[in-house]
Amino acid sequence: MKLEIVLFAVVVALFMSLTAAVGSVDGVFEADPSVVADSQFTAPKTGTVPGSFASFSEEERAKLEASGKKYQFDAEVGRLMNIIINSLYSNANVFLRELISNASDALDKARFASLTDSEYLGATAELEVRIRADPELRTLTITDTGVGMTRDELVQNLGTIARSGTTEFAKALANGGDMSLIGQFGVGFYSAFLVADRVTVTSKNNEDAKQWVWDSTSDATFTVAEDPRGNTLGRGTQIVLHLKEGEDFDELLDAAHVRSLAKHYSEFIDFPIYLWSSHEETVTVEKPTDATDEDQEAQEDEAEDSELAVEEDEDEWEDDEDEGEDEDEDVQTITVWDWERINDTKPIWTRAKEDITEEDYTKFYKALSKDLQDPLDYIHFQGEGDVNFKSILYIPTEPPQGMFDAKAADVSKLRLYVRRVFISEDFASLPKYLSFLRGVVDSDDLPLNVSRELLQQSRILASIRKKLVRKAVAMFQTLASKDEEKYEKFWKTYGTNVKLGVIEDKANEERLLRLLRYHSSTMGELVSFDSYIERMKENQKEIYYLAGTDLAELESSPLLERVVAKGYEVLFMTEPIDEYMYQTVKKYEDYKLVNLAKEGLKLDDEDETESDKKSEYQETFADLIDFFKSHLKGKVSKVVISDRLTSSPAALTTSSWGHTANLQRLMKMQALQDKVEAKWYKAQRTMEINPEHPIIRELAARLAADPEDSNVVLAADLVFETAALRSGFEVENPADFAATINAMLSRSLGIAHEEQQEEQEQEQQEEQEQEQQEQEQEEDLKAEL
Repeated sequence: MKLEIVLFAVVVALFMSLTAAVGSVDGVFEADPSVVADSQFTAPKTGTVPGSFASFSEEERAKLEASGKKYQFDAEVGRLMNIIINSLYSNANVFLRELISNASDALDKARFASLTDSEYLGATAELEVRIRADPELRTLTITDTGVGMTRDELVQNLGTIARSGTTEFAKALANGGDMSLIGQFGVGFYSAFLVADRVTVTSKNNEDAKQWVWDSTSDATFTVAEDPRGNTLGRGTQIVLHLKEGEDFDELLDAAHVRSLAKHYSEFIDFPIYLWSSHEETVTVEKPTDATDEDQEAQEDEAEDSELAVEEDEDEWEDDEDEGEDEDEDVQTITVWDWERINDTKPIWTRAKEDITEEDYTKFYKALSKDLQDPLDYIHFQGEGDVNFKSILYIPTEPPQGMFDAKAADVSKLRLYVRRVFISEDFASLPKYLSFLRGVVDSDDLPLNVSRELLQQSRILASIRKKLVRKAVAMFQTLASKDEEKYEKFWKTYGTNVKLGVIEDKANEERLLRLLRYHSSTMGELVSFDSYIERMKENQKEIYYLAGTDLAELESSPLLERVVAKGYEVLFMTEPIDEYMYQTVKKYEDYKLVNLAKEGLKLDDEDETESDKKSEYQETFADLIDFFKSHLKGKVSKVVISDRLTSSPAALTTSSWGHTANLQRLMKMQALQDKVEAKWYKAQRTMEINPEHPIIRELAARLAADPEDSNVVLAADLVFETAALRSGFEVENPADFAATINAMLSRSLGIAHEEQQEEQEQEQQEEQEQEQQEQEQEEDLKAEL
């Protein structure tokens, strides 16, 4: 047995001497890691060589230079490249996040393709990413076994087709944006030039029999050529970054630093990521001796004799075994180079919630969305019942780019998985108003080979969609009830989305109405319908609101004077979508919603005395009312004594079934408005006068004294125009309005002439006749329809 131990030690010593001389292969001891090459991922090293293709041999480079075709970058891509090259951005490490993310996407596509094509993966069956730093060549290589690219795809995807993202990203930078935003615009590949002065991309796609090489030095051109080495990848893409000079970039040649970066950016990537790195191991070797060959032979003979002796008495030498090993063997520490997996985290959504920290949720969100900010809130849940699935939904702190663009709003950015296999991230999983949410959905009930068409028609997906919506709304409700400060941030960012949901999602209308927040006439903060109801006056059965474009304008509107004076609270709605939403929403719970911009206001506490007083005013000011009706014919449909005014002489309202002044203004602003159809939007207006206001009383007195008093006419015009403006209407004829003001100023200064007065009166009369004709034509048209 001792002889066997000695022989084993000799073999180990011989093996160590051989490996020190010739290097090794993956996973075996080696003295110089630079001589090791994995044929599937890296070509044998040839030393640092200047030129366009530094990682190839002299002969291979010559073939590439001869066969390569040079292209110009698209103008927008060139502009982006120029921004990146001249960037002084300190955290250039963002490039690794983008390249790993792109590799993950390519692997997702390959795995998806293999679901319908059993031979798609072929010999390159492992879906993985490998990263290797080479200090000698000063390169960093990222290789994936994803779908790869054909020659045309290399040309199109990496240079000649202008993507909208390049323009948007350039705009974001011009507006003070951060270089880290690059991934959000779909142009993350170009971040490689933050750290490299040359990038070489080798790619092989199953649809192309040849392997191709793309190379650029970040100038205005790039070169594409057939790879003279043939198909070395099998399938996939290899990106070689020729790093810039400088201490900041030297770190990227250190495996420990690269491990730290890659681990940070790839923690939640659902594919294995390997890093070529070293670690220390201890081995036992035979102690060197100074014995001669004759001595060695004598020792071997002695060992043979010892072995025979041991066979006769085994127990005798076993007691001395440990002592013999200690004398003849030595323990040494050696460096071993191998592929180290750096991401072995289980998909976060499959783990129990109690095992996941807040930091884990935040890291996953940032990896998923490429957002630098923490999420505003999230919900992690499991759907059960007719369909089982797991999901995590996030609310971004800032709204996604182009949230309300027609194309962007059509799909939600939720990644769909089926049994942990990525399927799609643009399936119509959520309604438009929830398109800002980010997250994942993983179901075991959908088929793996689900197509985009099936996604739209699947009954299972419809059930998932319904539950996702309810959980999303529940997340908003929880946020509103538990963290008012955070919910206020949510409302300022996504309040319009919630209102859109009230319009589109009738199934959740009641729950969404509880989330609405508005400014109030009595509170200095945003209030909900529920809090409004808590502060209602006794016996109040209506919720009063007023819509417009400016909060200050609404607060001073004559339409709410008496309502506020009597202690009623009024909600102010300043978004355009509010007007559209309340065309269909008429009540909240058992309370009617009353728009103060419309006629027919009746306060709940109005008594008989006020009613009698109004009837008395109606008789007293009958002549003035008739005068206004006659003089403003075509501009107002009727004139009444107001129930709402206290400090203003007059106000204009619209009929209960007509469009308010604010809604008419919004419709008029629409770019594709039909001018003929727009006339139908013009509501019939009611002029309400305040019988207790001095101006109204003076007009009534002067009219009674002299029905032909021209000052009464001018004053009536001014009362009407100012009432229209303060009630939210636009001045229909600015020239006439200015002429009326000038005439009034002239008279107040004593410089008016009768000729000017007669001319103005004649012009006004002609305009009134013209408006009357137009009104009659419209009425005839209505009758015919």
